[in-house]
Amino acid sequence: MKYLLLLLMMTNLHCFAQNYSAAIAAHRKAYAEDFLKDESSPLKENDLKLLRFYPADTAYRIIAAAEILPATPNFVIPTFTGPGSEYTRYAVLRFTLHGKQMRLTVYKSISLSKNASYADYLFLPFTDNTNAAETYAGGRYIDLRTKDFANNQVVIDFNKAYNPYCAYGAGYACPKPPDENKLDTKVEAGEKVFAGKIKH
Repeated sequence: MKYLLLLLMMTNLHCFAQNYSAAIAAHRKAYAEDFLKDESSPLKENDLKLLRFYPADTAYRIIAAAEILPATPNFVIPTFTGPGSEYTRYAVLRFTLHGKQMRLTVYKSISLSKNASYADYLFLPFTDNTNAAETYAGGRYIDLRTKDFANNQVVIDFNKAYNPYCAYGAGYACPKPPDENKLDTKVEAGEKVFAGKIKH
């Protein structure tokens, strides 16, 4: 009986991993196609084959404890090239990665929050020890929404981490991940450094 239960568990895990890989592949396909829909996109159709990603890995899909913060003063997240935009700290996330206790802060854009279509959008920028080697030097982003939070938890899926437009071309105002969101570990998930040349 124990062997049968173990076999069922292993089969279920294998099926989950397969389904998850397919879901991430679909997510990345839609992500690539979005470049062609944006008039200000730095990439054209021929560039999409130069996008690179780590293989989907369920170990980087993490359930984090979420502390929703009370109203805090707005502050400016600067861009890589200068002045930035106003944000507020929305939540602090605590989780374990590679056996280490980690934390990240989620931000809410003040300007986007005034637009009904994007009022629930949240911003999770971060840097880690793969930057400037395997991934973009300036860090990566993850998108969240307020509805993703439930029961003081939220899923952080690093497999969906993506590069800012600055990773592909000059002339974009990309928010620089705050120092408090530096992870002292390698996050080998999500988008890698672009295989093409940065366009000027």
